[in-house]
Amino acid sequence: MPERASSIKTLVKRFTENEYALMVLMAAVVGVLGGYGAVGFRWIIGFFQGLFFAHNGSGVLDVIIGLPWYAKLLPPVIGGIIVGPMVYFFAREAKGHGVPEVMEAVALKGGVIRKRVVVVKTLASAVTIGSGGSAGQEGPIVQIGSGIGSAFGRMAGVSSDRLRTLVACGAAAGIAATFNAPIAGAMFALEIILGDFGIAAFTPIVVSSVLATVISRFHLGAFPAFMVPPYAMASIWEILTYLVLGIIMGIAGVAFTTALYKIEDLFDAVRIPGYTKAAVGGALVGCIGIFLPHIFGVGYDTISLALLGQIPWILLLSLAMVKILATSITIGSGGSGGVFAPSLFIGAMTGGAFGYLMQAFFPQVTAVPGAYSLVGMGAMVSATTHGPITAILMLFEMTGDYKMILPLMLACIISTVVASQLKRDSIYTMKLVRRGVDIRAGRDSNIMKSLLVKDAMTEEVVTIPANMPLKKLVKFTLASKHSSFPLVDEDGLLEGIVTFQDFKDVVFEEGLGDLVVAKELSPQEVITITKDENLDSALRKIGVKNIEQIPVVDEHNPRKIIGILSRRDIFAAYNKALIDRSLAGVGGGTARERKDREAA
Repeated sequence: MPERASSIKTLVKRFTENEYALMVLMAAVVGVLGGYGAVGFRWIIGFFQGLFFAHNGSGVLDVIIGLPWYAKLLPPVIGGIIVGPMVYFFAREAKGHGVPEVMEAVALKGGVIRKRVVVVKTLASAVTIGSGGSAGQEGPIVQIGSGIGSAFGRMAGVSSDRLRTLVACGAAAGIAATFNAPIAGAMFALEIILGDFGIAAFTPIVVSSVLATVISRFHLGAFPAFMVPPYAMASIWEILTYLVLGIIMGIAGVAFTTALYKIEDLFDAVRIPGYTKAAVGGALVGCIGIFLPHIFGVGYDTISLALLGQIPWILLLSLAMVKILATSITIGSGGSGGVFAPSLFIGAMTGGAFGYLMQAFFPQVTAVPGAYSLVGMGAMVSATTHGPITAILMLFEMTGDYKMILPLMLACIISTVVASQLKRDSIYTMKLVRRGVDIRAGRDSNIMKSLLVKDAMTEEVVTIPANMPLKKLVKFTLASKHSSFPLVDEDGLLEGIVTFQDFKDVVFEEGLGDLVVAKELSPQEVITITKDENLDSALRKIGVKNIEQIPVVDEHNPRKIIGILSRRDIFAAYNKALIDRSLAGVGGGTARERKDREAA
């Protein structure tokens, strides 16, 4: 018996000393917590849906259709009245669809997500969706799951890199549990949240995704999200119609992304208190819902009808366009919810309408409209997220239909290509780009963009009079540790810049020492920068001219020098920021990250 106890202790010690094994164990904990977070979130949505519409779960569409007009108008308004102040005063990161905030936390904040965001996002999204707001569950649950992963990782004191992985584990757990799709959940975290398929992150993410799905299936059942008939291609030639559908969905995806941010800009421009805008948006959505209540909430009941081919083509087309408008208003006005479910909805409606058209013209070689709704769902998600692998796997797991995998793959790839050609950014990265964050530029570039010239520049500038003779210039430069020098006039204003490279060819020519002055050696074009520009911009300017230093000038007077910035200054600031961010998971981090943790 003592030998067995000793063996167990040895095994436990080896496990805890193995960092990778410990990471997998933490991922398992995050998976379980994320799974219960998803189950709890669905329950809370159902609670508010029952509160606002006296019914929750499947069949709610039939109940809402039968309600009087005021019972359709008021719930979204009341929901907006509740959500607006909640988000505005307690956690503004909870506004909108949530996924971009997680991507930013992973790319720029070392995986730090404020704990209060989880609470506010849960309640705000549940009220928004439950009251009829046109939004989905996936954005909120990604932010909720990621917040759980971030809080757990910080509590455990893990490094910044491991904290980012745990955040991705939480995102995978949320998606997997919400859609009963463990493979797609893992792929979502790898393809969209991390943008990295490395093995170090792969195993923990898969563990989280699997355990979250187990929790979800135990409490909610092991059923696909949508029950669809056994569709199949009617003819080999039908693959061409799915190619056309992919092109259409790529255009539709760009239209949705553009509309979302245009309407968000409109609401930002409206001069009313920020906490009241969600109520205004709710009123507009309520007015739409009086005539087309199908657009309320996540819209799964309507998607199911489209997959069964039970909606007329004219209504399908109308719902696709109106859903884009309703979702853009809900999220753009300050509501909280995701864009994944609306993308599925728009794709199902557009695909179904296209299917009716194909069947009218080519009845012998095309499948029923429901098959096109199915493929349209995946193609639309792929077009909006620029994540074709996630979209393909998600639709396969949500429907359990493998027979349509070939047209689904083709349409998803084509829609992604079309959408990315028409608009560089996805519906997620667009939100970040509008803030000046470019995820695709890489972490190094984003760190550079977050640092300003004024934080790295040297205020003591060694200058040279523009009329200094060449002879004195050579002696001056040889005695200095610098390799480039700003030239100034009698008033100290910038005249140019000179480096050793500018006069090395004439320095040994006889008779020029007293004839040539510094200004005559300076290039015609002088590159400068202001103190409020970022270091990424500064490094690009230095790189273009292959110089070591760049003058920092006053933004109102481009000839007034206020400092100098060198390559060494830039990389010193970058290295300091990199260390700060690496310490974010163990109590260090930048001032902003420490402030976020203190406020959480």
